[in-house]
Amino acid sequence: CTICLEIITERAVATPCNHLSFDFLCLVSWLQEQSTCPLCKAEVKEVHYDWRSPHDYSTYHVPPKELKASTTQGPQRRRIPLRRRAPPRYARIPPPSDDVERRRQVYRDQSYSLRVGANRISQYQDFTVQEFATSPELQSRAKTFLRRELQVFTFLDSNPRAGNRGFLMEYIVAVLKSNELKGADGKAEELLADFLGLDNTRLLLHELEAWLRSPYTRLEDWDRHVQYA
Repeated sequence: CTICLEIITERAVATPCNHLSFDFLCLVSWLQEQSTCPLCKAEVKEVHYDWRSPHDYSTYHVPPKELKASTTQGPQRRRIPLRRRAPPRYARIPPPSDDVERRRQVYRDQSYSLRVGANRISQYQDFTVQEFATSPELQSRAKTFLRRELQVFTFLDSNPRAGNRGFLMEYIVAVLKSNELKGADGKAEELLADFLGLDNTRLLLHELEAWLRSPYTRLEDWDRHVQYA
């Protein structure tokens, strides 16, 4: 499940966008707080679940926004009968390492790394959305970077949903499979800014692109060579 990162026990499909990498409980819980798809931010009208065949399934109709707003305070709030699911496991947050502290300083100063040209000498390489979407290596490198980079943002610790860095890492990778890192339409920024804020999102995407374009396979090697103005 893209939301909780557990094995899906009852697949749910958000419609009309048709994203299907969710467990029913997780998706409906998400939709009780906001009515948009976790992956593409499209408005979700229905959730299809309890699949018995491609044409035989149950449907949960997402309540209109005004109905949800009017029923969240009183005892009559609609409850959905769901199977009990094991609570998520949260690991103890380790103390920040020196490299995480250095990365935090980059974000405090809003420092952007200098761009390195792509050529045979530098061994930096540009890539497209299509190449990222079909390259397990690029996706794995992105996750390597994001596992550390998301530790920078201590405000994620105070929000249990947004603070699930594992989910946020998978969400960012999913966004980048269909959107340019720094596209002119700003779509990737828009989808991630809800979690990190616009300034942090722009800087994170810039730094992620710098890492992915680089020839380095270890973050410590990239740390030693990356330069800031």
